Amino acid sequence: MDLDAPDVFSVGTSGPVGERLFLLHFAEGAVRATLKVEKQQMAQLATVLGRLVRELGRPAHLPDDLDFDVEVDPDWVVGKIAVSYDEDADRLVVIVEEMDDGGAVARIAITREQAAAFAIRATSLVEAGRPPCPLCGFPLDPSGHDCPRTNGHHPPTT
Repeated sequence: MDLDAPDVFSVGTSGPVGERLFLLHFAEGAVRATLKVEKQQMAQLATVLGRLVRELGRPAHLPDDLDFDVEVDPDWVVGKIAVSYDEDADRLVVIVEEMDDGGAVARIAITREQAAAFAIRATSLVEAGRPPCPLCGFPLDPSGHDCPRTNGHHPPTT
């Protein structure tokens, strides 16, 4: 599926912190898709889009309506994500591939404004999760954390 001028390109989460499902949502006219994405994939996509927007120059007004129904079941699970820049169209192109080999592929050409708004929102959602352990970097679980750096024998120090 190719979207050359999506109306919506957004990210959301479903579920409590520590069990959140990250969702990538995009729509153009009647074509809509919601995909399950891993937290680290979302963080990396936000970083790459943010860096590209900074390199390309400050965008105009950012879209502020990034909400969508996060209670829908994802259409598929994302395996690979790639980003490129189409200089002729002045669009950042996000290509997502389904996790299954030979699965679906979506190519979404977004504006710099959409990319910047997405990067800001995705970064805030990722950072709203559980804080990382200062020793191993894995998320700290409120019910306890068996840090591999201490062989599970000592609580991590902060």
